[in-house]
Amino acid sequence: MDFAININPNAPLPLHRQVYEELRQGILSGRLRPGERLPSTRSLAQLLEVSRATITQSYDLLLSEGYLETIVGSGTFVCRQLPDDLLTPAPIPSKLPPTNSSVSLSAYGASLSDKAFLRPSKSEVEISFTYGRPAFDQFPIDLWRKLLSRHCLSHPNVLDYTYDSQGYQPLREAIASYISRSRAVKCHAEQIIIVGGSQQGIDLITRLLINRGDWIAVEEPGYLGARRAFLAQGASLYPVSVDQSGLVVSELTKNIIPPIKLVYVTPSHQFPTGAVLSLPRRLELLAWAQKTGVMIIEDDYDSEYRYGERPIPALQGLDQGGSVIYVGTFSKVLFPALRLGYLVLPENLVYVFARAKWLADRQCSLLEQYALNDFITEGHLERHIRRMRSLYDQRRQTLVHSLFSHFGDRVKILGENAGMHLMVKIDTHLSDDETVQRAAFAGVGIQAAYPQYLKDSPGHEFILGYAELNEQQIQEGVKRLSKALI
Repeated sequence: MDFAININPNAPLPLHRQVYEELRQGILSGRLRPGERLPSTRSLAQLLEVSRATITQSYDLLLSEGYLETIVGSGTFVCRQLPDDLLTPAPIPSKLPPTNSSVSLSAYGASLSDKAFLRPSKSEVEISFTYGRPAFDQFPIDLWRKLLSRHCLSHPNVLDYTYDSQGYQPLREAIASYISRSRAVKCHAEQIIIVGGSQQGIDLITRLLINRGDWIAVEEPGYLGARRAFLAQGASLYPVSVDQSGLVVSELTKNIIPPIKLVYVTPSHQFPTGAVLSLPRRLELLAWAQKTGVMIIEDDYDSEYRYGERPIPALQGLDQGGSVIYVGTFSKVLFPALRLGYLVLPENLVYVFARAKWLADRQCSLLEQYALNDFITEGHLERHIRRMRSLYDQRRQTLVHSLFSHFGDRVKILGENAGMHLMVKIDTHLSDDETVQRAAFAGVGIQAAYPQYLKDSPGHEFILGYAELNEQQIQEGVKRLSKALI
């Protein structure tokens, strides 16, 4: 079970009190609901990398104060009958602060026009280090088929239209519960809209909030798919540097910058460098957004996969001013053809986004929404993520070891502790295009990182996806690559 908690080993408050306060506030705010099961003391201790005694002390305090209850043989749960005076804090504000109440809609938001988007083609090679593709052969397809059949037989309405363009209500509730627990996102089901993958979500955001000529701040380097959606709407892009701590927020707070309308970030696992946006920078970015009224798009595309690190709470969960639109997807954790993602929106934007979604494609597949709801609520999603996290970690380690084994100090690896890809810098006399071409001649597919830059790329940087390759393919692919680049 994933469980996002903020603790600081360097803080003066003892660790057991920090865990106690985090859990207590989670219960009072409604993030942890009555009757919800908590991880075992052993599991949470391993997850947070603290002693089991620390977690036991925290749980004992919460048990003694009536926040938790234990059921013999079942575990520890949030108390189902909390005293009324403990529940006085509102779980989620029903109204947004006035900071972003003046957010204007784009020309699309007013006229509900549309614009096409072209997808890049995929090259065919024997061993492809394509990024963003999960291990398809590891997905529990028989289980998925069973869930689909269940609803084909029992719910004939899955063949009909639905007038709820936000998506299947139970699925939205399941997603709200899941991301609240695992990503510390603050939301309820009515803030969620089911979309056809994160790309449709980004496209909707752009068309509804951006007019031609508006400025969007983007990470440099950054995700090409988002940039193409922004440019398709006629936006102007302002590149902001990325270092080992993520987006360099100080570049946004300078006096000499264009009037920014949106900021697009991948804070939990920056694409493509793999950097994680540090807590001080997260707070600085949120403070700047609240002060200026700028909206932030948080693309949380593959945060489920991290190796040897604590769960990283979402940027949205720290937001106090309604400044963040959270974008999530199931393409990486399940399979891309599912085409189900979701937006978590500030409440004052939900209606127009739901209307735009309805006009774009009426609805996402009801049958798949029903099946996905069962997949989440019956615990299959988190079991699958745990299994894939272990598998991808093995493949990641194999790739890292193979790169150092064949390239030695000629290779520098970035972003190796999370996600489904590595960004590497290779010391070679060849140009990036020549490197890719030579690799292809050897039957190996790699992708240069320079298309992800708005400005000039430093060169010799490449993105290597490893999720869908087994260890033998990874070793053989790196071996061929090293020989091709001699």
